[in-house]
Amino acid sequence: MHWRRFPNEAERMSRIDSHQHFWRLDRGDYGWLTPQLVPIYRDFLPADLEPQLAVAGVTATIAVQAAPTVAETRYLLQLARDNPFIAGVVGWVDFEEATVADTIAGLAADASLVGLRPMIQDISDPEWMLRTELTPAFEAMIDHGLVFDALVRTEHLVALRELTSRFPDLVMVVDHGAKPPIAAGDLTAWKREIAALARETPVICKLSGLVTEAGTSNAPGIAECVEHLLENFGAQRMMWGSDWPVCELVCSYEAWRQSSNLLLGGLDASAREQIYSGVARATYGI
Repeated sequence: MHWRRFPNEAERMSRIDSHQHFWRLDRGDYGWLTPQLVPIYRDFLPADLEPQLAVAGVTATIAVQAAPTVAETRYLLQLARDNPFIAGVVGWVDFEEATVADTIAGLAADASLVGLRPMIQDISDPEWMLRTELTPAFEAMIDHGLVFDALVRTEHLVALRELTSRFPDLVMVVDHGAKPPIAAGDLTAWKREIAALARETPVICKLSGLVTEAGTSNAPGIAECVEHLLENFGAQRMMWGSDWPVCELVCSYEAWRQSSNLLLGGLDASAREQIYSGVARATYGI
């Protein structure tokens, strides 16, 4: 694929950031966020993000959970009430809790809740999502029209394919392109499983988080992964996200936006509009 820069009018197209986070350290529920992660070990709040959205031409975002607590989900829902640019929240519940259906119903009473995300990447069992005790959670998500954001890696994709066959009415989104092992250098298994997932399921894919997996913003592997995702999912099943502020471990919001422009420059305006706005609107009901 030949990469080129957008023409000026494409730079001005309306955008939705389908994947960003907020956190406040004094909440105390971000177990993964340690002082060793120097660039992001501080508060990141709507006031920090809003000026960057204006520069990037982003008009709405989806705020995604960063802590495995219902309390953080409620915190994000409050931020959405206070900040109109937050168009939706992907929250967290304990999928194994006996009363999970009631918890989901209570949270879903807030229209800003558009999805849920268990932190599957941190669960040792790659087939955890297939446990029968999770069925009430998935059924409640379907009942309330919520999207399942899958925070997965290559080793989870076989199970994810099975999950889609069990719950065909559940809208599913793969976060960060299933975190390809760009830094490790061997993309063979990831490419195989991504192709199978795209071919056999209606799952949607987020174009986000790749710079973090690469460890640098200019790794050749990023372009290779984007090309593979486009070839398999197509623009009609991909949505752009910043993964801010996690991206700050590698590059700024603006740097990822500019890199995305280059990576998607070979697409026509209609395809870019789908990735930058249309798919997120349809998927999350924005």
